[in-house]
Amino acid sequence: MRRVVAHRCGDGNSMLGWFRVRNPLRVAVNFLVIYACRFLPSLWLKRVLLRMIGMRVGRNVAIGLGATFDIFFPELIEIGDNSVIGYNATLLAHEFLVGEWRTGRVRVGRDVMIGAMCLVLPGVEIGDGATVAAYSLVNRDVPPGAFVGGVPARVLRDGNEEV
Repeated sequence: MRRVVAHRCGDGNSMLGWFRVRNPLRVAVNFLVIYACRFLPSLWLKRVLLRMIGMRVGRNVAIGLGATFDIFFPELIEIGDNSVIGYNATLLAHEFLVGEWRTGRVRVGRDVMIGAMCLVLPGVEIGDGATVAAYSLVNRDVPPGAFVGGVPARVLRDGNEEV
């Protein structure tokens, strides 16, 4: 299940009016911070900078090189303590569509591993202790402790099974 809020924009492509959705100066600042963080090797500095633009980033979170976060609504993204966001992973909190745009809070629990090249869509919650395999598309909630993978991501092992 995805928890998103739909915002009507009339006819046509909602992306054409992005500047009415968010202040362009705010988007520019978010863009600069998020894209700087893509290439910074310092995990501590990434956490500090992302918190400055409104993301909730827990203690000891490790964000891999190339990881990208939503430039329009970073304040809708929350990452729990001791989680790992893999190389080139993307977490989105909005989506522009024809005729509407949507927003949804993204919650990543504690001790979560999101593999390289994953895409997490708006309105998704990833439970504590879950693992998302590399190259997965997360378009629905992930239960705590589960191992998910694929496009779209499916539960490959639930949190109750022995390894």
